[in-house]
Amino acid sequence: MYRIALTGAISGLLFGFDTAVINGALLSLRSHFALTEFQVEVAASSLLYGCLFGAMGAGTLSDRYGRRSILRLSGLLFLMSAIFAAVPHTIAEFLVARFVGGLGIGLASTIAPLYLAEVSPREKRGSIVTLNQTAIVSGILVAYCTNWALSFTGEVAWRWMFGSAALPAVAFIVCLRFVPESPRWLLQQHRGPEADAALYTIGGDAHRAETLAEISEAIAQEVPAPGWLRRMRRPLVLAIVVAALQQMTGINTVLYYGSMLFVAHGNSGTDERAFAANVLIGVTNLVFTLVALAVMDRIDRRFLLGGSAAVMLVALLLLVFEFQRAHASFVLIVASTMLYVAAFATGLGPGAWVYIAEIFPTNIRGRAMSIGTTVLWGSCILVSNSFLTLIRALSAAGAFAVYAGICAVAVVFFFRLPETRGRSLEEIERSWEV
Repeated sequence: MYRIALTGAISGLLFGFDTAVINGALLSLRSHFALTEFQVEVAASSLLYGCLFGAMGAGTLSDRYGRRSILRLSGLLFLMSAIFAAVPHTIAEFLVARFVGGLGIGLASTIAPLYLAEVSPREKRGSIVTLNQTAIVSGILVAYCTNWALSFTGEVAWRWMFGSAALPAVAFIVCLRFVPESPRWLLQQHRGPEADAALYTIGGDAHRAETLAEISEAIAQEVPAPGWLRRMRRPLVLAIVVAALQQMTGINTVLYYGSMLFVAHGNSGTDERAFAANVLIGVTNLVFTLVALAVMDRIDRRFLLGGSAAVMLVALLLLVFEFQRAHASFVLIVASTMLYVAAFATGLGPGAWVYIAEIFPTNIRGRAMSIGTTVLWGSCILVSNSFLTLIRALSAAGAFAVYAGICAVAVVFFFRLPETRGRSLEEIERSWEV
């Protein structure tokens, strides 16, 4: 389990770093390529289109070739993106490199939590899947610190920012050689001896005996794949809505555009001060994800998600109030943003990934989770591509008022979710038949 957790952590670190490094790189990248505001939005979201297509194919590929094999493919894509995003001569070359990195993130963001959920004991599943989210926000913080440290080096800073992701990409590929394939997937493929060995590696004899019988029974009762959409309609709808709400509440406006937001609307005064504020927000993100790691398996999923969304709503209303003032306070804007990020990190950030990874049966889990993750990345693209336009049309206060309205809807929805904490994946699967 330590090797598995470490491998998932490196995957999450790459995910977080690659998505957040654009935050600081945009300022020097915009200057280097003389980008228009529209081109800045395209540069920020090019990775996300790769995420979308990667997530769309992740489920089918992982159901056919295995969870570990597709994670290895994502590692290769991470490595290629890190190298080629650091050395482009044109903006088109940069966009292609970022798209390739997005394919890696799309695969990893779908398969890593799914894989961790399938190999984790039920009493530790929430914590282990949340560890992946902890690594993601650690990657975000590393990206912010890197951006800040390199912000004094001039226009070439962005090349070093992107290229530095090559080292963890190599480490991820190497680590995957030392973890087992998902035993649930192996049993689905009628590879019993390998599944038996994988379960022993994960938890020893007692875990192997108990889990092997439970998985085998569940697989024997599963409806063949062609009928899964009708049977799993309810959990699929829940996964889609949870995934969409995680992004539509606006979190990535802060993660991707934080520096520009603080400079243009937050009275930061200097780029360096905006970078420093980003580091503070990154630390907040990490600290409260560690809180989530401690409480994920102690608090019901729906209360964690609903409570998180409620605090996010309060923080967004504070941001709306401050942005509409003629002389907005930089300190209050940063403090409200920290509250918003803290609430997301404690509940909705990791909780959405845990919930989506839990609610589908083995034989269609990859494809079903791929649908949920595709919706998540599609929602992320919608938010990222519309944020600057929304600010132009409604002002910063108006833009965050829209996200506050969506957050209010999320609060009501999350408190009505079926509970999954403390139940095995097979017990959750049987609950949809009731």
